[in-house]
Amino acid sequence: MEKDSGKKKVVSKAAARPKVQEEPVRVVNKIAPPRISNNEERKPVRIGRAANQYNYMKAPGAMYDFQVGDKVEVFCDHEKGRERIRGWIAGIVVQVDNKMVAVQFRSNVYLTDGWMVPDRILWYPLNSEHIRPVAKKSAKKEKAIPDY
Repeated sequence: MEKDSGKKKVVSKAAARPKVQEEPVRVVNKIAPPRISNNEERKPVRIGRAANQYNYMKAPGAMYDFQVGDKVEVFCDHEKGRERIRGWIAGIVVQVDNKMVAVQFRSNVYLTDGWMVPDRILWYPLNSEHIRPVAKKSAKKEKAIPDY
């Protein structure tokens, strides 16, 4: 019997791969910087809270600017005369953050699945159609007394 000497030939990976001839690459859609006509300077884009990176038909921003203490009307399930109804009810804004508004009510309010809210506070998104500021009642016009 012949005995193996234990030495193995090691073939490098580079030598094992067949060499491929590289062809020049043809660029089809080259990205070029935007053209500015009439040597005009580009106006810098203001980056702020209202600036969005997407284009919408209508800006998704808030329709109203709510502040703590504002009186608002909310469309929700609530009690009126010991009866549960769905409609507009007045409340007061108790907290505002960058996405939501918390409104507290004097009467019991309910979630859509029927549960009563114990602290009478409901949260709404800023752009919800179910929240609106209370329409200001027109003050009685006082007749001005003319100076003679």
